Amino acid sequence: MTDGEIRLEGVDFTYPDGTVALRGVSLAIGRGEFVALLGPNGSGKTTLSRLLNGLLLPTAGRVLVDGIDTRERTVAELALRVGYLFQNPNHQLVSATVRGEIAVGPRARRLPAAEVEGRMMRASVLLGLEALLDEHPLLLTLAQKQLVALASLVALEPLVLVLDEPTTALDAAERRAVMDLVQSIHATGRTILLVTHEMDLAGEYADRCLALSDGELIFDGSPRQIFTDEDTLGRASLEPPQVAQLAARLGQPRPWLSLDEAAAALLSGRSAAPGE
Repeated sequence: MTDGEIRLEGVDFTYPDGTVALRGVSLAIGRGEFVALLGPNGSGKTTLSRLLNGLLLPTAGRVLVDGIDTRERTVAELALRVGYLFQNPNHQLVSATVRGEIAVGPRARRLPAAEVEGRMMRASVLLGLEALLDEHPLLLTLAQKQLVALASLVALEPLVLVLDEPTTALDAAERRAVMDLVQSIHATGRTILLVTHEMDLAGEYADRCLALSDGELIFDGSPRQIFTDEDTLGRASLEPPQVAQLAARLGQPRPWLSLDEAAAALLSGRSAAPGE
């Protein structure tokens, strides 16, 4: 197993009150993949994502990050390998300035001052936050807060980022801005696990989809495949995005994944979507 890889082997998880959240989940995510984890509320998405950085430990089975069993490392140690972005960024913001917030992780590692500054600046540039470095994080918009929290993870330079519903409560323009920046992070070679119920995001940004239902992994394949898999969609209480539904209504042989793809196909008169 190389850096940036994740493996779950026969993982079960049961909460102290007896609620069974995961049953026999086995999967592998390779370095550099962009994976969408789909499913309705209560399907086990958040539980699975929190197993990856040791916030939770499996009741049975193993979770391996870079070949390391998560039971053998602390949450702080695993955070250097797997960055976790909570749904509400306010839960992660602790500093009086954006500059200080992004630098929290590197400082906690006691890195040299020049290295801390370098990581802070690289993360701020990557996330487009240079103009906000002296602002108080809690006075920013929700989308800006999300980007600051994400930059603070990037500054630790983990190879895996787990994003738990990062676009919740954002408007369409903010969703696009945040996800385009996530895509730019992915382009640096990082592994992205996007926990979401928004199928349009899965289609436009992810290379691969995993779907959970009642704690079981019921699908592992491409966005195009899940958009036409009626059984999986029904079991996971999911619907294809509108652009994929439009393709079906127009008799296209495969679903479109984005508005740009649909527009290109319609303008050129092509009936088929581009290859996988």
